[in-house]
Amino acid sequence: MALLNILRYPDPRLHKIAAPVTVFDERIKKLVADMAETMYAAPGVGLAATQVDVHEQVVVIDVSDDGKNLQVFINPEIVWASEDKRVYDEGCLSVPGIYDGVERPARVKVRAFDADGKAFEVDADELLAVCIQHEMDHLKGKVFVEYLSPLKRNRIKTKLQKEERELKKKAG
Repeated sequence: MALLNILRYPDPRLHKIAAPVTVFDERIKKLVADMAETMYAAPGVGLAATQVDVHEQVVVIDVSDDGKNLQVFINPEIVWASEDKRVYDEGCLSVPGIYDGVERPARVKVRAFDADGKAFEVDADELLAVCIQHEMDHLKGKVFVEYLSPLKRNRIKTKLQKEERELKKKAG
């Protein structure tokens, strides 16, 4: 397994639309394992392949308290979403240190495949529902800050660009 580099907003590669996975092979299993290792090390509760510059529909999530309930969603699709909405403070490994409220359906039903290509469905609410929707947005080339006002989004972009410049200066 290997730690992967997580793209930082506003990197344009975060806006690429991910292609469906068509072959469930060892490469996909390795990608899933590397993504899980990267997510846990970050630390985070979800990671989409887009965030590690792999533009395929692969998501790993673990919202458990002990970090021992990895869930893999390949080619996920929401087949049902509740009409009732909730606002959750979301954060993102590609937008470090930034948290803000995003309104999403409170519950969803998702159909996806696991790393072996076996289809499954899951009913999700609370943090899992938020996380699934957040990571699926990445697969569509959307970052959570795009739900925020243009003013907030521009402030976040400026802040992260400044941090990136400072990191590059330190690296020499």
